Amino acid sequence: MTDDLHSARAARPDDARWIAQAIELARESVASGGGPFGALIVRDGRVLAAASNRVTAELDPTAHAEVNAIRAACKATGDFKLSGATLYSSCEPCPMCLGAIHWARVERLVFACSRTDAAAAGFDDDWIYRELVLPLEQRAVPTLQLAREAGLEAFAAWRALTTRVDY
Repeated sequence: MTDDLHSARAARPDDARWIAQAIELARESVASGGGPFGALIVRDGRVLAAASNRVTAELDPTAHAEVNAIRAACKATGDFKLSGATLYSSCEPCPMCLGAIHWARVERLVFACSRTDAAAAGFDDDWIYRELVLPLEQRAVPTLQLAREAGLEAFAAWRALTTRVDY
């Protein structure tokens, strides 16, 4: 492991303060009828965004605290990349949120409760982690690949686009 990776994985002086805020967001969310999850994104000692779980309030299964925080931070910064930022979450992110964290290029992730803790509270994401590695024909949601050749045309158009913004 390089020194940079070791440094990124080590606790930093302000981590305890920021994770406490994420946990408080989770508590507030429960008190207001939301799910028990909170997240905030910090860069250069400044909170870019703070959010809680809004799945049931907004009838949106993607409205997890981490995704909501990423959306707000990207709007606040005017960029779809959150390079140099740390995401603090009250709980280990689910696969969807983890994917969003990677796509947003978040530099670090710090969380309080584990996915095992979440499962004990009724939020069992482990089955999704298991699904991701299964062949298509073994997944719980019937999955079919169709019209690949036609679909490849969009990728060819993308590759040819000189004005594209890679992400």
